[in-house]
Amino acid sequence: MNLTAFLRLFRILLVFTRYRLDQLIQPLPLPWYGRLMLFGPWKLYPAPRDLSRGLRLRLALESLGPVFIKFGQILSTRRDLLPDDIAIELAFLQDKVPPFPSDEARQRIEEQLGMPIEAVFAEFSDTPLASASVAQVHTALLHDGSDVVVKVVRPGIEEVIHQDIQWLYLAARTLERVSREGRRLRPVEVVRDYEQTIFDELDLYREAANASLLRRNFLGSPVLYVPTIYWDWCRHKVLVMERISGIPVTDIDALRAQGTDMKKLAERGVEVFFSQVFRDSFFHADMHPGNIFVSRHQPQEPQYIAIDFGIVGSLTPEDQTYLARNLMAFFKRDYRRVAQLHIDSGWVPPETRINEFEAAIRSVCEPIFERPLKDISFGQLLLRLFQTARRFNMEVQPQLVLLQKTLLNIEGLGRQLYPDLDLWSTGKPYLERWMRERAGPRHQLQNLRQHLERIPPLLETTHRALDNIAQRDHHAPAGRHSDALALRVIGVVLVALGANGLGTDMNLWAEAQPMYWLLLAAGGWLVLRRDGSNPKRL
Repeated sequence: MNLTAFLRLFRILLVFTRYRLDQLIQPLPLPWYGRLMLFGPWKLYPAPRDLSRGLRLRLALESLGPVFIKFGQILSTRRDLLPDDIAIELAFLQDKVPPFPSDEARQRIEEQLGMPIEAVFAEFSDTPLASASVAQVHTALLHDGSDVVVKVVRPGIEEVIHQDIQWLYLAARTLERVSREGRRLRPVEVVRDYEQTIFDELDLYREAANASLLRRNFLGSPVLYVPTIYWDWCRHKVLVMERISGIPVTDIDALRAQGTDMKKLAERGVEVFFSQVFRDSFFHADMHPGNIFVSRHQPQEPQYIAIDFGIVGSLTPEDQTYLARNLMAFFKRDYRRVAQLHIDSGWVPPETRINEFEAAIRSVCEPIFERPLKDISFGQLLLRLFQTARRFNMEVQPQLVLLQKTLLNIEGLGRQLYPDLDLWSTGKPYLERWMRERAGPRHQLQNLRQHLERIPPLLETTHRALDNIAQRDHHAPAGRHSDALALRVIGVVLVALGANGLGTDMNLWAEAQPMYWLLLAAGGWLVLRRDGSNPKRL
């Protein structure tokens, strides 16, 4: 650690003292040596009056600057780990920080592009359009007349982030070492997730790639517009993107003034969410109001505009399927099914007592379902489920945490736009259609083709291995013997594919079932056929 790092530590300790953050860890069951730090010099500083513990933590993070602000924002998404009052307060953290000088921005842009700004842009505004934790945005005009924004990473931010993360790791490891409750919160894991997220955000090439994929997924869509990326002028620390002109989604008065259909706007937000999660398995995971605008065109057919693609999420096909089944089972109040799905998916340990888990889920969900359906918070339902599953040693799935955060954002925004929004009634038809398509013959044929494409390499590998074994057996013809064994291996694979297809409980269409019966028959024939080299044995 250098002198700068220790000066940073001194600054952190001053803020820790000012807001008496020691009182946040005081209730934890610390051992005697852990409780010694509660008697530090900060005890001499009076505790702030009329400030809740959540507010004190938020103000402390704001005082420590951009890196800690971003950490607080990410920490606020871990509602499965934090008390509600702290998580709610951290959600109010605003990512607005003073801009850095425009001459530094110009210098970094020119370093990244390898040429003067005038060679790239016909016009460049020195006044930042926006300034955030790790980057700021300037408006510009390309020589071909394209109106763009230029995002540039803060100079020197990498070193600051590295220093702050080392101190965060130190604090997290100390908390895990001295407190059993601290270990339950898994602070080292939280810091590790934050480290990965913030360093990913520093790579603007990655953000540009995220934006390009999302744009392709919604190209020509009437519900979401994603700006064009100008790849020729993108670098690791500089991103050039089409400048959009829209109304901030939180400006309700402006939206109503232009005659926006608010009900349709809210419903289309739900459609965007389900399309990203289930159709594309690639979703914008930072959809807070500052990153969402509404097009000024066709207010009766409103279209969203998204920006800032540094944080995205994706689900595996298995996660998609289990999530969809969970949601359907929830609203049918089939809690036994929900519990079984959690065990089948590996989200909770296989030794979990399903009856106890089912009872815990029922105790959480039944009070919610006593309310009118439109008053049920979809996001809060998932949140309570995850909190309940934590008691049964559920491993926190990072992709599900991002999904939960996105769903909470979308639902809160939708009800702000249209208070009577029934997220379930809006999303259920889309979810049911997706499940039918997943169970339909087209999707099953696609899956079957993917499985069959794996057979030739498997056959070649198996044949080679068995041929080597047979060559060491001087009593059997190598090629014929290995061919027979290899075919039996392929037969077992086909039987497994057929049984898996017929055993699925997603209500396969009748057209899809013959494919799996054919696989079972073909595989069974290969397994049971007589070996021509020795007709006395199978």
